[in-house]
Amino acid sequence: MSEAFKLEGTVKVIEDLQTFASGFQKRKFVVTVPDGQYPQDIKLELVKDGVDKLTGIEIGDQVSVVFDIRGNEYKGKYYVNLVAWQLKQLEKGPEQPVDSKPVNVEDNDSDSGIPF
Repeated sequence: MSEAFKLEGTVKVIEDLQTFASGFQKRKFVVTVPDGQYPQDIKLELVKDGVDKLTGIEIGDQVSVVFDIRGNEYKGKYYVNLVAWQLKQLEKGPEQPVDSKPVNVEDNDSDSGIPF
């Protein structure tokens, strides 16, 4: 599958950088996309040198993301990842208060973490 997808929305969450023993790096982020009455929170990730694309991006910023859909099987379970390869800031979000705390998002890859 070589088709690329694109979305535009507001950055809601930026997770910490993950570095693995092999040197592989990834960083996950969430973009809220308008979808009628029920906006959608889309979790994407940047991998390897792409993690640097989040430099200068903050929660509340309007962004455009071009991404691929990647899927794999591991121990009988199937996983889908949205891997961003282009991230562009469209508009700077409102200033965050100085005393704001970073948002922590649980990883909902397990069956028990499904919110619906």
